[in-house]
Amino acid sequence: MKHILLTNDDGIDSNGLYALYKELKKIGDVTVVAPHLEKSAVGHAITINEPIRVIEYNRADKFNGYAISGTPADCVKIAVKSLMPKKPDVIVSGINHGSNTATNVLYSGTVSAATEGIILGIPSIASSLLSFDHKADASYAAEFTARLAKTVMEKGLPPDTLLNVNVPAAKKKDIKGVAVTRQGKGRYDEIFEQRYDLNGRAYYWLTGKKMILDTADDIDDVVVLKNFISVTPIQVDMTNYQMLDVLKEWELIP
Repeated sequence: MKHILLTNDDGIDSNGLYALYKELKKIGDVTVVAPHLEKSAVGHAITINEPIRVIEYNRADKFNGYAISGTPADCVKIAVKSLMPKKPDVIVSGINHGSNTATNVLYSGTVSAATEGIILGIPSIASSLLSFDHKADASYAAEFTARLAKTVMEKGLPPDTLLNVNVPAAKKKDIKGVAVTRQGKGRYDEIFEQRYDLNGRAYYWLTGKKMILDTADDIDDVVVLKNFISVTPIQVDMTNYQMLDVLKEWELIP
């Protein structure tokens, strides 16, 4: 029997995580290790200056797992290094509520959990649903992700490569298909809105609007708006190889 590590960044109580658990347990043994509270947009942060608490968790007899006081990357590290008797065959992070396309992958705790997985040499998948409503139906996103996880366990992935999945918030019958995509350059036009607390002291609240900066048909942001599931292979190596020779020509030594 294959063994699957399931984690997320929305927290162990997330409906998206539970929907994915129900599908994954059809194809293997599933260990759930997730943050005890929501840890969205923490990126690849890890805990080094305080203890990481591990609490055995039971979701009303629906599943048993571990709730972790740290980040999504912490969850993967401690699961693989301490909580599991052997490395899992695949790591699945999700189902996240809200897209993780374009530059969002740099901020995403969901994607970072999968990234930690490939750093540890384990095939990994990050999966997101394009709805910020935590009560949104994630069943089809979970069904597709579990099917993909089964394929990954059969075929494997190249070293240092994860699959980033984004599923439109549409009914199964309205999904037009699956597209293999590139990561886009879209980002948020961010605004720090100034507000005041009851004592009249100013604080700032981050808001913004997503800007899609790509138009090609194989870009993650573009594909999902057309009701296709986006599957993007992402790698750890961020080296700009075209810049290497240029940089060597610079007079870097005074």
